[in-house]
Amino acid sequence: MKKAFLLLILFSTQIFAQKTSFVVENIEINSLLNGSLYTPEIPKQTDLVILIAGSGPTDRDGNQPILKNNSLKFLAQELAENQISVFSYDKRIFGLMKQNNLKEEELSFNDFIEDAILVAEFFVKQQKYKSITIAGHSEGSLIGMIASQKANVDKFISIAGAGNTIDKVIEYQIEKNSSFLLKQSQEILSELKKGNIVEVQNPMLQGVFRKSAQPYMISWLKYDPKTEIQKLKIPILITNGTSDLQIPVSEAEILKEASPNAKFCIIEQMNHVLKTITDDIQNMQSYGNPNLPINATLVKEITTFVKQ
Repeated sequence: MKKAFLLLILFSTQIFAQKTSFVVENIEINSLLNGSLYTPEIPKQTDLVILIAGSGPTDRDGNQPILKNNSLKFLAQELAENQISVFSYDKRIFGLMKQNNLKEEELSFNDFIEDAILVAEFFVKQQKYKSITIAGHSEGSLIGMIASQKANVDKFISIAGAGNTIDKVIEYQIEKNSSFLLKQSQEILSELKKGNIVEVQNPMLQGVFRKSAQPYMISWLKYDPKTEIQKLKIPILITNGTSDLQIPVSEAEILKEASPNAKFCIIEQMNHVLKTITDDIQNMQSYGNPNLPINATLVKEITTFVKQ
């Protein structure tokens, strides 16, 4: 019994010892793009993961002004402790706000793609990493997917990314939460797909389909994740969680069907902000909980994929 206990202590110590300390520094890519570079303190070359945040005003840590969950911050920290360098950056929205120059009606999905390419090329040119992986979360999955086609990166990871075009994702979310608004939403989306700006009369839909956001949505609708993922000639990891309220597992399955050779991992009880969830109340609360750690299986799967 004592021997078994001693072995358990030694094994636990070895696991703890594997965690590596790291340093974090702010890196400015250009006047609009700033991010945190997490570098493990080890005397050897590391792999690099570039994290791309999801939709809306989401910063390098995975937070929005009224919702702080630290999802990307915790992911970056965990990967750095596993001897992987990570760069996570604020979306251009924050740079524009600092310059007092944010005009929502001028935002384009293509701008975010170009930003991701610029970030990737910034690190590719340094030629200091064993490999470079782009990992996109939610909307960032499609952005990263397209950027990975154009930047000379080694791998791509989709985390809670959609397999359908954004109109189908919006329809799913509206049908699930406010089904009586579905028909009207479909009519609006049909016009947006044609490139037309729509006058939205229903106040319940003006938040999602406000006129200032429609140009961005029109530019987003031009891209189909099923098509874009097929263009990638590099190793791919597709992952999602069973507790995701925004992007169901079926979306990941669509991506897998389009890319049969991709590694595929569905994580039990992980939600959209990458936390381990046991019930619906906790799921909703987790979006504003900055202390809840991220799912350990996600860290393990990404670490294994990046290093292999």
